[in-house]
Amino acid sequence: MMQRNVQSAYLAAEGFEKQLEQELEGIVDRRERLFLSDQPVQPAFWAQNIWRNPQVFEIESINHAARILKSIQRNWSLYSTSHHRRSTLIQEKLPHVSAKPLVFPATLPKAPLGAWTLLDQNLLLASADCSSPFANGEVVFEENRTGPPNRAYLKLWEALTLMEALPRQGEFCIDAGGSPGGWAWVLAKTGADVFCVDRAPLDERVMKLKNVDFEQGNAFNLKPEDFDFVDWLCCDVICYPEKLLGWITPWVESGKVRHMVVTLKFQGEPDYSVAGRFAGIPNSDLRHLFHNRHELTWMWKRGND
Repeated sequence: MMQRNVQSAYLAAEGFEKQLEQELEGIVDRRERLFLSDQPVQPAFWAQNIWRNPQVFEIESINHAARILKSIQRNWSLYSTSHHRRSTLIQEKLPHVSAKPLVFPATLPKAPLGAWTLLDQNLLLASADCSSPFANGEVVFEENRTGPPNRAYLKLWEALTLMEALPRQGEFCIDAGGSPGGWAWVLAKTGADVFCVDRAPLDERVMKLKNVDFEQGNAFNLKPEDFDFVDWLCCDVICYPEKLLGWITPWVESGKVRHMVVTLKFQGEPDYSVAGRFAGIPNSDLRHLFHNRHELTWMWKRGND
């Protein structure tokens, strides 16, 4: 069976199956959003979760399937693609894994979380090693519906959680192109000082925060030589990824920035060559966040930070 040749599997972000399929080599099967490959683990920017060591097991019963999974490790999450009732009954036999929304700031779960699915009634595919510590890569937060001016804050919450880093009181942050201020709101609430530049004004609620300084103008006019040191450089502006790379590169090379979080927004077909160049910058992590739309998020830490 083709499934027995599976060496890796990739769960696409919802609505971005086409983008993931274009990235992958060696696809031997697809189950809804889950792509199975006969190739070893490969970079996949549009994958919400990567199953790094999938194994195929023949199962005789629901209890047998549960015993197999529990013999490997404690925690498992189901991605159900077929035989949904049978899959649910198997999952109910496994130890409970909390699905409560995270309260930001949050730490990453430390216990390994595997993923599994039924390929048919008596064939189970499971991977104990996955790229995301969250069930199906879904990073769900307890939302704040009154403070931030838009939902963009969830992207930065997710990025900071995955980076396992957080701005601190007294640190200096730049929010480039931050209107209406969702990211500036996140940065300011950590206690850091925020300098925001955009042609459009910030939401009044963000503008009133005492540690937010706003300047109206073109964010891409900001240059490393204008600053002594930047703890966090963040950018969620709409522009072509090629232009964004040209702006970011001098900041990386300057040695003046400790952390960066930047959104690559795509129009039409993604330009994978530009995405690959972002990913090729040392100490980079480029991926489609759970809270991203037609975009990728580039997260970067300076070496030794």
